[in-house]
Amino acid sequence: MKAPLLIIAAGGTGGHMFPAQALAEAMLEKGWRVRLSTDARGARYTRRFPDAVEISVVGSATFARGGLLQKLLVPFRILGGIGMAKLRMLRDRPKVVVGFGGYPTIPAMSAAWALRIPRMIHEQNGVLGRVNQLFARRVHRIACGTWPTELPAGVEGEHTGNPVRAAILAREAAPYIPPGDYPMSILVMGGSQGARIMSDIVPPAIAALPEHIRRNIRVSQQARPEDLQRVTDYYESELITADVESFFDDVPGRLADAQLVIARSGASTVADVSIVGRPAIWVPLATAIRDEQTANARQLVEAGGAVIMTEAEFEVAPLTEKITEMLSDGEGMRKMAQTATACGVPDATARLVHMVENLAEAGGK
Repeated sequence: MKAPLLIIAAGGTGGHMFPAQALAEAMLEKGWRVRLSTDARGARYTRRFPDAVEISVVGSATFARGGLLQKLLVPFRILGGIGMAKLRMLRDRPKVVVGFGGYPTIPAMSAAWALRIPRMIHEQNGVLGRVNQLFARRVHRIACGTWPTELPAGVEGEHTGNPVRAAILAREAAPYIPPGDYPMSILVMGGSQGARIMSDIVPPAIAALPEHIRRNIRVSQQARPEDLQRVTDYYESELITADVESFFDDVPGRLADAQLVIARSGASTVADVSIVGRPAIWVPLATAIRDEQTANARQLVEAGGAVIMTEAEFEVAPLTEKITEMLSDGEGMRKMAQTATACGVPDATARLVHMVENLAEAGGK
């Protein structure tokens, strides 16, 4: 008798693919078979998935890219993808289908809906993405990575949290050293979008700190490749110790060492910071269509574990003032770190697994 099959459908971004990978690994350990349904773009992220995961590349497309002809072909590509997904499910019927968002989710979720297969979605952000909005009323369960998540009227979700990497879990609730008259670390992360504002604002804001704080500052800053040299040169000219890179492969360690984090409030970044438990200044991406980054930061900010600065507020003088205020209040920062930790969900993957197993047992009821 074949082991039960789980189909995971995920789009081609890290925000969608990482929680999909976490669920795949956990379900394999439970003895399930796992198939990932994605498109060619998403397939580039699959090298970290276990070899036991079957990769199924289906036809998909987005209206957001390409010329007029490509946009006109989108519905036909999606329909073709749905047809292929249905054929595969008829040949090997899954017990559950889980969608993580992105256009590549459409074929698998549509096929599951047409075939009445138990299905659920996981939304990483505090606002449903376009595709998850489309399926919100057509699934049996909605797992919410951020809490609260804005859902359509009459639709209920379950807070699971966003799965984080094992390296982050290893630093869960790492001891926090509050700011004082000794070396202090500030970690600055801009994400894949909008990092330039960090490169423009953060260095001069740190340079303008009062000398008794500034002399102790050590900076780890993520910057776009085209900004690396100018940011590095600026810190050197101001005699501020800084490590400026376009990508950090040791974020967990840098988080654990930080007294303060300044970052975009992408869902995965918020999850990482809350698991380790560090005070943060969140700067939501202003061009986000649904303002999901503000929603992502809401719980931490309202609980008192972080502060938020809109891009309109994120100027040199106000940032200098905010950093000074925070690094001058050791006890307040200790409490912020504790509050951030309390908002973390270290068992997010286990919660997702529980939802999948319950849905399989209920048969979509």
